[in-house]
Amino acid sequence: MSNQDLSRSAMADGECCSPLIREPLSAEWAGDLSVMFKALGDPVRLRLLSLVASHAGGEACVCDISDSFDLSQPTISHHLKVLRQAGLLDCERRGTWVYYWVIPAALQQLSSVLSAADPTADTTLVTA
Repeated sequence: MSNQDLSRSAMADGECCSPLIREPLSAEWAGDLSVMFKALGDPVRLRLLSLVASHAGGEACVCDISDSFDLSQPTISHHLKVLRQAGLLDCERRGTWVYYWVIPAALQQLSSVLSAADPTADTTLVTA
């Protein structure tokens, strides 16, 4: 039986598509979020974000970040710039060092999209 036949059969029985339980993403919001997800698609940038967020107060000096990677300083700076441009990190120069912190609102936006499941459903992780 084809999908079309199943659809016709369901409509004949008075059934229809399930209703929306929340507002879907707008085209603009999806575009903004895709920039953030694309930035996090690189393992180095994902680790950088995690490293910054793991520091006390969610803030880290670039001097604390650089030693955690086997990458040159310009490469680390490039990845941090991509995370800033995506709206995931912000920074401030203090003397000779630059301090980075995670933008909580950006993480909340990503989280809200990733938690698209029914909030009343059982979310217990089943492992084999």
